[in-house]
Amino acid sequence: MEKIKIPILIADDEEEFRYMLKMYLESLGYDVSTVSDGVQAINVVQEKAFDLALLDIKMPKVDGIDVLKFFKENFPNIEVIMLTGVDDVKIAVECMKLGAYDYLIKPYSGDELVKIIRKVLEKQRLVKEYQLIKAELQRLAGESEIVGQSQKFKETLDIALKVAPTESTVLIQGHSGTGKELIANFIYKNSRRADKPFVVLNCASLPDTLIESELFGHEKGSFTDAHTMKQGLVELADGGTLFLDEVGDISPIVQPKLLRFIQSGEFRRVGGNIVLKADVRIISATNKNLFDEVKQGKFREDLLYRLNVITITVPPLKDRKDDIPLLVEYFLTKKMRTRSPKKVSEQAMEILMQYSWPGNIRELENVLERAAILAKGDTIQPSDLSLAPNLTQKAISSSADNLIGNRIPIKEIEKLHIEGVLRNLKGNKVEAAKVLGISLKTLYTKIHQYQIEIE
Repeated sequence: MEKIKIPILIADDEEEFRYMLKMYLESLGYDVSTVSDGVQAINVVQEKAFDLALLDIKMPKVDGIDVLKFFKENFPNIEVIMLTGVDDVKIAVECMKLGAYDYLIKPYSGDELVKIIRKVLEKQRLVKEYQLIKAELQRLAGESEIVGQSQKFKETLDIALKVAPTESTVLIQGHSGTGKELIANFIYKNSRRADKPFVVLNCASLPDTLIESELFGHEKGSFTDAHTMKQGLVELADGGTLFLDEVGDISPIVQPKLLRFIQSGEFRRVGGNIVLKADVRIISATNKNLFDEVKQGKFREDLLYRLNVITITVPPLKDRKDDIPLLVEYFLTKKMRTRSPKKVSEQAMEILMQYSWPGNIRELENVLERAAILAKGDTIQPSDLSLAPNLTQKAISSSADNLIGNRIPIKEIEKLHIEGVLRNLKGNKVEAAKVLGISLKTLYTKIHQYQIEIE
């Protein structure tokens, strides 16, 4: 990865001074632009992004203090060091109150200036780090270990391990609850960017109007409530990895902008006209068939081919049932904090192994958490499990003896019957209500009450 140079703006009306300072800072590896007056300074920051500005106080047309005010009102992320040939405490105090980082009196040594510049950049690094730590803590709050030894799951991890050291974009496919974010995190931790940020955006959790702002940031006043400039996640992830969860839900309006960013690394904040760059690896995930979405005109074909250079499919839990005992042990011993450790009886484990798990690992965790809380003793029994609404026909037939006549509440049998009727009628709720002898309103109430899902 090519290291991006720190962009610095010098605004001073002394040509020789500008030239010498530019040569000096460029020799240290900075990307330096120069202007000769305040109007040019105001114009150039609207065309290019800068981390730091060195402003002379006395300049033609618009002086340095007015430029400082403009910067702090419209580009608050630009740190400013004021330069002057006059030792005036009142001016220095005014500049600091207006938001200048520091104040230097000419002549000053190069070492003195560089020392301040490094402090400025360190401050910016800490601010960005704080934002990333907040995002990381939110991510880690829901993070789990990767658990599984089944053949299909091993094959998935093998592919992930091979692609991890590359810079290729990766598309992770799988049903809801299969652990797509865990696979994305596994790829990140085994990549060359493991020491850089890992930033997550759930594209399904935000309305279309906010996705672009969250992804690319926005300028002050670009829309209602945009009171200050905000950096987007692509800026925070610069040098690292951006994980786009549920990427199939991205608005068609945002899709071409995401495509442009993947192709060039360039983007604009909402309401801005400055072209910015960020070096980000994209990993995305979806529970949708994006090829079907393309056929329906809901997803851009060119974006799909950019996202799925490498495709990884995470198997559903019903296809890796050998992992269920391992997952049960992990959830009960490491994830759930009950007063006393819980275990699962042989009969309950048999039902867990027969169940179809439409909600996958997330559903397993929720079922176990509920059972661990409600179990009267230290052992989870079949009656503690709430599984009937989503049993497949195979599981129904093979576990009928465990359900009928056993300690199963009548509501569990009702859930099972409603789901079976809906499945046989291919989800037709009007016909299902007639068969069940209940009103359509009552059927919808029971579907919501029992959390019935028909694939």
